[in-house]
Amino acid sequence: EALQPDVVVLDLAMLLLNGIDAAREILRARPETRVVLLTMYSEASYVLAALRAGVTAYVLKSNAASDLVQAIAAARNGDNYLSAGVSRTVVEAYLSKAGADADPLSYREREVLQLIAEGKNMKEIGGILGISARTAETHRARIMNKLGIRDVAGLVRYAIDRGLVQPVPLVESDEGADPAPALAVRPAEQA
Repeated sequence: EALQPDVVVLDLAMLLLNGIDAAREILRARPETRVVLLTMYSEASYVLAALRAGVTAYVLKSNAASDLVQAIAAARNGDNYLSAGVSRTVVEAYLSKAGADADPLSYREREVLQLIAEGKNMKEIGGILGISARTAETHRARIMNKLGIRDVAGLVRYAIDRGLVQPVPLVESDEGADPAPALAVRPAEQA
């Protein structure tokens, strides 16, 4: 809050908070700030969610070399900017209304889901979010109900599919050491 930036560049997936949710928080605290979202995801659900959150520019990492400076300049001038290919995705989604109910989860439920997928238990989630473990458990139950998912593994798959986290490539363990985990995840785009 001490900083008062004109433009903020965020990655879509960050620790604890994804870029879309971070943009909401920034814009809630300082509406005049322009947010540029840098990501590898061009799917309509991400683009539309970002635009609904108030993101000014959506830049694909594959186009960052050519687009990022232009996007920041456009955002600074109050203009919107979308990387090539993203514009078409947005128009197609709008015309087909594909993005209307793309994310059935609330802001808090997405936070809880991301932390579950990162391997946190309910007590840890409660501590991170400033809620009780029981409230975290209630959020988990609601998430599972809304998504029709019956187990934590399904929640992790959903979070990976939505880009909240991404699988970590498994590494060979040293001889005599404990074997590498069967699945590890990290916040998406932190590779």
